[in-house]
Amino acid sequence: MAERQERTASDVVRTRIGQGVMLHHAGDREEARTRFLDLWREIGEDGDPLTRCTLAHYMADTQDDPVDELAWDLRALSAARELTDGRPAGPEDTAAARALYPSLQLNLAADYAKLGRAEAARTHLHQARGAAGALADDSYGDGVRAAIHRLALRLGEPGPGAAGEPEPPRRPA
Repeated sequence: MAERQERTASDVVRTRIGQGVMLHHAGDREEARTRFLDLWREIGEDGDPLTRCTLAHYMADTQDDPVDELAWDLRALSAARELTDGRPAGPEDTAAARALYPSLQLNLAADYAKLGRAEAARTHLHQARGAAGALADDSYGDGVRAAIHRLALRLGEPGPGAAGEPEPPRRPA
């Protein structure tokens, strides 16, 4: 019974995150940010790591200040690490966190690039490339891989296969 209530509560939170994402995509960045922040306060710093990761990941996108965006992206990565560093988590949560790593690292690379911190941007770009093997061979994975490539070009980095850098492995279909 308690497990069912927990799942229902998680579904409600995911629905609320989805509503905030829709607001953001519809152009209401401020309302999305307000709703995400309210939800963050409800969940708390010790809430479910996958939920915190997801929420912080989207919250970062609603920020106007690149420093604030970086802070939220760092929170997202920290929560994802809680799921993959040996702490108790379900296998589905761990797999979901691993699939988010390329995007989380890419966002950090982009944040650092916006802040003029090219070396930090390159470090996270390389980590995004290294984690890209966890991406599925679908439209999301293709989109993240394309965004990694675009940021690499902006940073003057060679693409996969250039200068001896191997193509990231793709996950089996």
